[in-house]
Amino acid sequence: MSRYDPAEVEQAFQHFWITGVVREDWRAWAALFTDDVVYYERVLGTMRGREAVLTWIEPLMVAYPEIYGVYRWHMVDPSGRVVFAMENRRDRPGGGAPIDFPGLSVLQYAGDGLWSMEEDWWALPAAKQAMASYESLASQHDPNHRARRSRLDWGDGPVWTRP
Repeated sequence: MSRYDPAEVEQAFQHFWITGVVREDWRAWAALFTDDVVYYERVLGTMRGREAVLTWIEPLMVAYPEIYGVYRWHMVDPSGRVVFAMENRRDRPGGGAPIDFPGLSVLQYAGDGLWSMEEDWWALPAAKQAMASYESLASQHDPNHRARRSRLDWGDGPVWTRP
């Protein structure tokens, strides 16, 4: 396995996070993968190639504009492997604590700021429960909540993990 300077991998990961999770620029985010990336989404399926990732991510993020990512932690290995945990968050219609479900991802760095693999896991029962709770609260308090794309609580991660 290749060895990379951990500082280079860290910088690439921070750029990856900022581009996708913070800026939600999914076209630019997809461009951070190699042409032959393999993206294992353990609930929604496997994508092969940068264009397949883009074709998948853009409509998904349009369908769920209320969801945003909150950083929990990450680790960088000299092999170029990055593992990170996050919360998939919705702000609660009507106020109160956000509605979260956890996710864990693994990335493989390929050099030159690009990633050759991503593998995502998230808690499907928790995601279903979060969706049901959100839908119920939105119908009670704010049927247009989803379209508002509120981002009220980015957590307490490093400065680069939030706008």
